[in-house]
Amino acid sequence: MHMFGGYGDGGFGMIFMLLFWIVIIGLLVWLFRQFFGKASSASQDSALEIAKKRYAQGEIDKEEFEALKHELSKD
Repeated sequence: MHMFGGYGDGGFGMIFMLLFWIVIIGLLVWLFRQFFGKASSASQDSALEIAKKRYAQGEIDKEEFEALKHELSKD
């Protein structure tokens, strides 16, 4: 009896394992992007909030604030 239940040389099993690992790696990449994509947008919001506070406190003028806001909105 062969390793894969006696069906040929195991090509189907090898293809199945390859597909299995492609799905697992794809899922991990997707989860990584979901987690860090949200963290990235949260840090942009945080940076904008910091710029708003600096503008409100008079640390930066309106031109600097608008430039920061424009730069942070790029993506």
